[in-house]
Amino acid sequence: MKKAKKCMKIIIVLVVVLIVILVAIHINHRIQLNKEKELKTPLGKLVEVNGHKMSVYTEGSGDKTIVFMSGGGTCLPILDFRSLYSTLSDDYRIVVVEKFGYGFSDVVDKERSIDSILEDTRTALTKAGIEGPYVLCPHSMSGIEALYWAQQYPEEVDAIIGLDMAVPKAYEDYKINMPMLKISQFAARVGITRILPGISESDAMKHGTLTDTEKEIYRAIFYEKTATTTMLNEVEYIKENAEIVQNAGVPQIPMLLFVSNGSGTGWNEKEWCGYQESFWENVQNGKLIKLDCPHYVHDYEYERISEEIRVFLAE
Repeated sequence: MKKAKKCMKIIIVLVVVLIVILVAIHINHRIQLNKEKELKTPLGKLVEVNGHKMSVYTEGSGDKTIVFMSGGGTCLPILDFRSLYSTLSDDYRIVVVEKFGYGFSDVVDKERSIDSILEDTRTALTKAGIEGPYVLCPHSMSGIEALYWAQQYPEEVDAIIGLDMAVPKAYEDYKINMPMLKISQFAARVGITRILPGISESDAMKHGTLTDTEKEIYRAIFYEKTATTTMLNEVEYIKENAEIVQNAGVPQIPMLLFVSNGSGTGWNEKEWCGYQESFWENVQNGKLIKLDCPHYVHDYEYERISEEIRVFLAE
């Protein structure tokens, strides 16, 4: 009995200590968020979509408009794509639409069906005065959105340039670990992410061409926009969304697909490349280029990708 009471006291003490530590971490987190306010001035234009603000960034000009679409969980798309689009903006109009829950856009708790996501994006472009047709440039999970866009509004999509974009088949047996995502969300909200070494250093920061100031902005947004409610809602809908796109077939428009070695995707190289190749075989006017680099291909091979995009669009 004495031993049980002693163990219980130890457990209580440990719980109290843990709570005190978490409170201290959270207080520091709130203080730092307040200090970082100046770094979070929107880099693009904020437009109203269904009563909330969405961020739309534009740069450059030309007879083609390239719309960059971020992968799931990429906290700051405007800077994530910068290394690549900065090499293209002399000849093309560059647009980055930050979905709800990302970058400088509002975090909203709403359903993330494929129709909802697409209509938000199309409305944001309209409100920003950016007319189609567009060359869609999706990364990762947004490949599903780009394909659906081409299926539903073919007159708005000239071509798709996939930056290691996901295809519907990849999500058939995809296992969603929502408990782990909820833990990540808790860690971000409390501020635990601030004390984890290197976690805020994205591939764009480590391998791209961002300036020191841009890296500071990226970190500030990372600490505020990691595993947001909107992002988690997207994940909950992804299997359903992918199935809808899969059932509608492969849209027959020109496609240029850049494929990574699978690192960072959650699949091994054989599986990931297999999904991409099977999809590509059903594209009548398409080209597939394999790159020996991780999932965020535009942060590693931006120069080669830029050259290939120019050739592709010229054709």
